Order: sequence, then structure tokens, then C-alpha cells
Amino acid sequence: MARSVVCRIWWAAACLALGLGLASPPIQAQDKPEIRVAIEGAYPPFNYLEGNELQGFEVDLLKALCDVMNATCTLVTHEWDGIIRGLVNREYDAIMSSLEVTERRKKRIAFSRRYYLIPAAIIARKDTAPIAVTPAALAGKAIGTVDRSEHAAYVEDLLGKSHLKTFAKLEEANLDLLTERIDFVMGDKLALSGFLASREGACCHFVADVPENPTYHGNGYAVGLRKEDEALQTGFDRAIAQVQADGTYDRIRAKYFPFDIK
Repeated sequence: MARSVVCRIWWAAACLALGLGLASPPIQAQDKPEIRVAIEGAYPPFNYLEGNELQGFEVDLLKALCDVMNATCTLVTHEWDGIIRGLVNREYDAIMSSLEVTERRKKRIAFSRRYYLIPAAIIARKDTAPIAVTPAALAGKAIGTVDRSEHAAYVEDLLGKSHLKTFAKLEEANLDLLTERIDFVMGDKLALSGFLASREGACCHFVADVPENPTYHGNGYAVGLRKEDEALQTGFDRAIAQVQADGTYDRIRAKYFPFDIK
């Protein structure tokens, strides 16, 4: 599926205008710059194939970003293995496929500003009131989470007055919560939402969002770009900021997630 990228001089000029916020002449529809964007298509609800057509949160968001940039975006499906190598080899111009921002990846490629981060959260039985995620508020409480996860490290390092109980799977922690063997479960809010939507999950509800901490929760997910494509990076940054400010982002997000992921 790899395809060579056709670079045009007017595309660089259009990106430069986006990056510097300069006025630019009207662009005719046939002259819209083309951006080839790689998406895996195998990670629902973020991106997936349905009837050989890419669907999902990232697909819808990408279309909105391309509208803001007045660009024609061509979606290229690419398996996860080698997706960064394909970008570096100029098979496409960008990756928008739940690519997490990490220090290791930043040595090879550039990233836009983040466009999502799934928060960590805490659930408890429905007779439990909302609670602050602080050592004092959770002192003496049994908190279950997945063994060797960022959530376990968070509890151990920052909530030392509570009792950490680890499990091989989140489902096992949820079962202990259901049977009242622990007081809380901490985990990925998306995964916990799935449990709460189940028949067994009727026992419980969210009681807190865990304060964002990059040391434990990472830096989120962003568009991957080649380091030399600074104008394109700025274009994506500006477009992400605009759709988040004007409500477009939240309208798209609400189709897939019942909570904020900015």
C-alpha cells in the first residue's frame, strides 16, 4: 500500500501561510494541497474498517482538520508494524492512528499538539460519594488496579496511605469491587466505561477523575510528522486548536466517547 508522495511548491506555500497566520489568496477546489495520512484501520472506536471504508473518531476528526486547512486529505491504510518507517520513507505525509507521543519516537519524528488523551479514573459502588484523589481522602482504602501498570505506580507512589491491590486483568479488579473485597478500582476511563455499561457494572459508578500526570499517564496522542515538515506541523497544530475551540471537536468526540478526552 505504500505510495510515493507528490510534493508541490504551492503546498509548501500554503502550509507556510497556515503556520505564520498570513493572509493567502483564495484556493480553487482543484488546487487544494494534498496530504496523505496513514491510518491503521484496526483500533476501534478510534479507527476501523467498515465495508472497506475507514471509520472512527480519528477519521472524522481528520476530515474536520483537513477542512480547516483547506486541504485534500487522502487516507492510506497501513498496518501498525512499520507505520513510522513508512512516514520517514515518504510513503505518506502524516500518521493519525493513535500514535502515542514518547521520547523514543520524538527522536525519529515530530508530533503535532495532542488531540486526545484517555484519562485515568476511579470507580466505586454506587453508595460511595465522589471523592478527591489525594492521600488523605484515600487513606486506608483498598484500591485495585492492573499489576505493573501506570495506575499501580500512581497509587504506590502518590497515594501511599491507601492499600494497593493488583490484578492480572482489570476485569478481576472489577469483580472484587462488585463483591466488596476492595473499595475502589483505578484504570483507563474508556475501559472502566465499558464495565459500567455492562449488567455487572450497574453496581458501580465513577467517583473521580485522576489528576493528569505525564509521568504516569504519558503525553497523549498526536499526529506524527517528519521533522523537516515544520509548516505542516504548524498547520495541524492550528487546525486542532481551532476545532477544539469552536465546538467541532466535542461534537465529533460525543459520537464515540461519553467523556472529555482533550
